[in-house]
Amino acid sequence: MSTLRAYVRRRAAPFAAPFILLFAGLFAALAPARAAENRLQVHPFPNPIRYSHHNDDYTVRVRVPGGAWQDLYEYNVKVDLDKPRDASMVYFNFDGTVEMAVQKNNGMFSKVTVRPDAKGVKPAVRDGIVYFTLRRPDNLSVEFDDDHLHNLHVFTHAIRAGMPAVPANLSSYDIGTGTTPDFTQPVVFFGPGIHSGDFRLRSHTTVYIDGSAMLKSPLVIDGVEDVKVISDGLFDGVDVATIRNSRNIVIDGPIVINQPHGTMRCIMSQDLVEKSIRTIGAGQWSDGLGHFACERVTIADSFVRTSDDCLTFYNHRWDIWGNTRDVVVKDTTLWADIAHAVMIGIHGNTPTPAHPEAEVLERLRFSNIDILEHDEDEPEYEGALGIMAGDDNLVRDVLFENIRVDRIEEGKLFNFKIAYTAKYNTSPGRGIENVTLRDVHYTGKGSPSAARITGWDGARKVKNVTIDNVTVGGKRLSAPAAGLLEVNDFVDGLHFR
Repeated sequence: MSTLRAYVRRRAAPFAAPFILLFAGLFAALAPARAAENRLQVHPFPNPIRYSHHNDDYTVRVRVPGGAWQDLYEYNVKVDLDKPRDASMVYFNFDGTVEMAVQKNNGMFSKVTVRPDAKGVKPAVRDGIVYFTLRRPDNLSVEFDDDHLHNLHVFTHAIRAGMPAVPANLSSYDIGTGTTPDFTQPVVFFGPGIHSGDFRLRSHTTVYIDGSAMLKSPLVIDGVEDVKVISDGLFDGVDVATIRNSRNIVIDGPIVINQPHGTMRCIMSQDLVEKSIRTIGAGQWSDGLGHFACERVTIADSFVRTSDDCLTFYNHRWDIWGNTRDVVVKDTTLWADIAHAVMIGIHGNTPTPAHPEAEVLERLRFSNIDILEHDEDEPEYEGALGIMAGDDNLVRDVLFENIRVDRIEEGKLFNFKIAYTAKYNTSPGRGIENVTLRDVHYTGKGSPSAARITGWDGARKVKNVTIDNVTVGGKRLSAPAAGLLEVNDFVDGLHFR
């Protein structure tokens, strides 16, 4: 290349720069793309939990290809409120490619699967050890002989460039009680260790949570704006936060285990980004990500396993008032050991002289979703995808697209109904309008209960539902049919494609 440049300078000096740029661009275009560097980040666990939080069902190791194996701490997590069981969870960060090895420590096994199937992770077994390769960060469930209740959850994330540094040679023996951050500063850092206290955040604050940090108290995000929470760490036995009367809030990356109730509650807030939230809960009323009268909400790249509804979108309840608008949920895995993966609209405002305005839920989009489980014992509430309009709510303009439902223990693929139950409602909903299901598939074995679309009466109907390439066990829904799809007389404009 140096000879070429000298020749160009001697023979065509006025045109040297253009020629050099041309050849440089040509060589750059022809050069093979550089592969991403393989990097691995394992977070030491706080020493005080060494025995209290460990699950010995599996021994899990990870490495970059050709590198040394590193042991991971296997956390014990409770699942399934019907009969709580002990499952396992590991987490780490990486770039490029990593290899994992999982040893089952109790009993023999005949097969192993890694879900969701759409992630395309194929395990191999050698000498009783399960090996698989990850080429991008994903959130996965490793299951032996179809045991969904004692599985291994694997949560991974790309290595964050902006996370504050900690000593490179830190070990679990060095980590005890963490230092309480200074919440008066614009940057708040939860370093390695166990943290508890009153974590009330101010406006215009960025919060970093180290991967070796464990928070035992929730964040309080109330009446503030412009707050970012960037987490590689754990919330143990508590929810992440209640976000109330706030705007421009980003929650990115927390892992939440063993919380007694829900993972996060968002109330009368706007412009929310909920990204890479990984949560496993078996507590009573342990909804995952709950929303009341919120607008402009994005949920992405998350894994939500609960013993109640995974994602909820409601309006009025208690002292909460308002509408739900402009929701996007994408690239996420949902697992409802009990109740629904998605629940929309059961709570709202039945007009009264004090509060005369009925409420609306509109423009909700759900795309590229894996639903690993749905189990609902009460037939009235069944539905992995549930729109249950109550309390004079109007639900309209909803899209479910590219949804894969893997297993239904007891329940329906979807249930769209004008709802009234004395336990929760003071009136039926006003209506459900303009709902599309496109490329929605129940791929599991067996047959769930028939999906349902039901209005209330001639004034409170379900209108304009489009069912486009929806299948149950390989059978396409092309018309109402016994055992597949039930529709009552108060449904107008049902279209099949």
